[in-house]
Amino acid sequence: MTTAHSNIAAPSRSTDMGSLAVLFAALLWGTTGTAAHFNQDVSPLATGAFAMGVGGMLQALIARPNILGCLELLLAQKRLVLLGAVCVVIYPLAFYSSMHLAGVAIGTVITIATAPLAAAILERLFGNHRLTLSWYISLALGIAGVVMMAMDETASHGVTVAPASELNARGEPSEEWQRLAGIVLGIIAGVTYAAYSLIARRMMDRGTHARAAMGSLFGVAGIALIAGLGLSMLFSDPRLFATLGNTSVALYMVLVPMFLGYLAFGYGLKTIAASKATLLTLFEPLVAALLAVTIVGEHIAPLGWLGMALIAVCLVIQVKPNNREL
Repeated sequence: MTTAHSNIAAPSRSTDMGSLAVLFAALLWGTTGTAAHFNQDVSPLATGAFAMGVGGMLQALIARPNILGCLELLLAQKRLVLLGAVCVVIYPLAFYSSMHLAGVAIGTVITIATAPLAAAILERLFGNHRLTLSWYISLALGIAGVVMMAMDETASHGVTVAPASELNARGEPSEEWQRLAGIVLGIIAGVTYAAYSLIARRMMDRGTHARAAMGSLFGVAGIALIAGLGLSMLFSDPRLFATLGNTSVALYMVLVPMFLGYLAFGYGLKTIAASKATLLTLFEPLVAALLAVTIVGEHIAPLGWLGMALIAVCLVIQVKPNNREL
């Protein structure tokens, strides 16, 4: 009896730790908006490319022994590695562009709400995971909560734009087209985030060490980002390191959310499905909102607080003890 109980309890504890690791990663990612607030006129693309690029290469460096130990497996899965790396490259470019075009609230909501849906669809198409009723309930609560927070932020911090005729006179897209483009990019960001999460989990299921899987994906993507967009943005937007504050933000983004956060996320993916991991990252806007209130000084109306409560219920459902794996 004791042995049987231990065999049952160990996977449950492992799954619980995996869920907590993903929540920890989402907590770190939720600090990026507040950190970027202290940047002085720095392009969000420059910050994102530098953070994801250098953070990815640091992951590869730390995972070097694991990558070498799994080199044969990685070479056998080179198509998965390249596909996952492409998704990692696309994700920050689409995400930051979405926020720039559609606004921070809409861009973040579209991306975060799309990710768990995309992960579930991809797992149904390319895997054998069955989604539970609790997953569907928590997804509905989580998306409703994020949308409420976005509606609250949009109402409280409306964006002032130039009239359509003035934009047309300058030869620029209208505000409606920019927002539509931002929404499309947000969907792309959510899908690519779900895709590389699923690819990393698939590599782990095939015997690749978690650090080797994440390190290989983010290492290849990091080289591409720094060699391509990262360097070009540094030349065209040198303000990334123009002040001590900007430099501190850039280094923080690299070392904490992108490096430490993705190490925790990779650990969590070892024991839980990608669809559950992406759902747990709904914790990110909750953290971002709380930091915006306590540090930046923003205001959240009752609708926003209700949305935060729904997200909290969603997360409780997902991390409760003995919650069945997706």
